[in-house]
Amino acid sequence: MRRGARAAAALLATATALAALVACTPKEAPAPDRTPVTEGVAADLVGYYGQDVDWDRCVGGGEGTFYCGTVTAPVDWSDPEGGDLELAVIVRMASGESQGSLLVNPGGPGASGVDLVQGSAEFAVGETLLEHYDVVGFDPRGVGSSTPVRCLDAEQMDDYLFAAPRAARGTPAWEAELTARNDRFAEACESGSGGILPHITTADAARDMDLLRGVLGDEKLTYLGYSYGSFLGATYAELFPDRVGRIVLDGGLDPSVPGSEVGARQAVGFESALRAYLTSCVERTENCPFQGSVDDARTALADALAAVEATPLTATDGRALGADAMVMGIVSALYSEGNWPYLTGAITAALEGDADPMFVLVDSYYNRSDGVYLDNSTEAFSAYNCMDYPADPPDVEAAADALVAAEAPTFAPYWSGVDLCASWPYPPTGTRGEIHAEGAAPILLVGTTNDPATPYEWSAALAEQLSSGILLTRVGEGHLGFNKGNACIDDAVEAYFVDGTVPDGDITCE
Repeated sequence: MRRGARAAAALLATATALAALVACTPKEAPAPDRTPVTEGVAADLVGYYGQDVDWDRCVGGGEGTFYCGTVTAPVDWSDPEGGDLELAVIVRMASGESQGSLLVNPGGPGASGVDLVQGSAEFAVGETLLEHYDVVGFDPRGVGSSTPVRCLDAEQMDDYLFAAPRAARGTPAWEAELTARNDRFAEACESGSGGILPHITTADAARDMDLLRGVLGDEKLTYLGYSYGSFLGATYAELFPDRVGRIVLDGGLDPSVPGSEVGARQAVGFESALRAYLTSCVERTENCPFQGSVDDARTALADALAAVEATPLTATDGRALGADAMVMGIVSALYSEGNWPYLTGAITAALEGDADPMFVLVDSYYNRSDGVYLDNSTEAFSAYNCMDYPADPPDVEAAADALVAAEAPTFAPYWSGVDLCASWPYPPTGTRGEIHAEGAAPILLVGTTNDPATPYEWSAALAEQLSSGILLTRVGEGHLGFNKGNACIDDAVEAYFVDGTVPDGDITCE
C-alpha cells in the first residue's frame, strides 16, 4: 500500500454529495469592478495577475446573484511561456456590504468548488458569511470545468472500479491483473489530458489560488478550506505567508504524515465511526440487521464482506457488488451520522441479496448517476495524489499495514491495494513535511473528535505546526465541524471572518 491508495479516496465524498452542474446563461450584466492586484508579482506574471475576466451572469441554487468566469493560468508556473490552462470560477455576490472575496475549496483532491457554490452556497458557508463576502468557488487545475484531467468514459470507469478480479486477492495473479488495469488507466489519463499531468499538484493549485486572489482584487487571501482543502490552504500559507488574510482550515491533514500512514489512519478513523454506527444500530434501531453486542455486529458485518468477496452480488444494472464496492458504500455513509439509517437499509438489503441500495451509496461516493459520472473527481483525485505523495520506504508501508490490521479489523482485508501511482507516467514532485508558514496571520483549524476521514489528531498536529495556528475542537461524530449545527464552532469562525476576532487560544466546543 502506498500514498493512501485506498483510504485517501474517501476525502472525495466531502463534496460529491454537494455537487450540482453549473449552467451559465448569456451575459446579462457586468460583475462589479475589480481592480487586479499585481503588487509584489514577478514581471513575467503581471499579465496573468492583471487580466480582465469576462464575467457572465449565471444560474445559482438558492437566493443570490452569481457570476461565472474563466481565469487563465500558466500550465507551468516556473515557465510561464510554456502554455496556459483555464480555471473555472463562480462568484456568489454578498447579500450585504461585501468585505471582499472568500475563496472556498470543498476537498478531494478533485472536488469542484464551482459546483459547491453554485449548488449549495448556504450549505458551504452559511448565511452570515454570504451576507458579508463575495463567496468564490473555483475548480482547481485538472478538475471539473477547469482544464481537466481526462481518462476513461463511463463504461470504462465502471470496469476499472467495479470489475471483480478473476484471481484470488493477494496472489501474484491478482497483483498482475490489477497492475495491468492501473497501467491502462494511467495511459488513458496521459493520452487524454493534454500534457498537464506533471503540473497537477497542490503546490501548483496553491499558486493558482494566489492568482485568483490578485485577479479578484484582494490584497490578502480570505479562504475556507474543507478536508483536502485544508492541505491546499496550508500549502498556500507556506508559499505566501505575507498574503494570508483570514484562513480557516476545517478537517486538517497533517502534511508530515507519509502517504501510507494517511491511508492507515483513515482506516482507523472509519473503523471508529463504524463502531459508533454499530453501537447505535444494535442499541437503538428496531430494524438493525445485527443482533447481540457491538462486537457480534462487527463480526457479522465482516462475515458479510467476506461473503460478497467470495461471491459478488449482481445489481440491477449488472455491476458486481464485491467487498471493495461494499466497503466504499459503507465508507460513504460514515461521513455523516445523518446517513446511518440509509446504511442500515443498504446493509439489510445486501444481506438479503439485493445490491442496489448499497450501490446508491457507492454512486454517491463516486458522483455517479444513471450510469454517468457527473464529474472527473476520481481521475483528478488520482492525478493529484500521484504527484503529491512520494513513495514510502518498505518499513513505513509495513508499519501502516500493521496499524490497519490491529486497529481496523473490519476494513483491513480490503484496505490495501496495488498502487496506481506505480503506473503513473510521471514521478511525484511533492514532499511530506511539517508546514509552519512563519509570519502568517492567525489561521484557525477546526477538528472533529470522531472525524473518520480527517482524524482529529491531524487537525491538532497541523495547528501545532503552523506558527499562528489556533485549534477549534468540535466534540462529535462525522466529517468536518463548521456549519454543522455546533453554535460554539460557528460563532468563533464567523466572528473571525466578519470581525477579525481571533480566539485567545484553543477552544473546545461540546
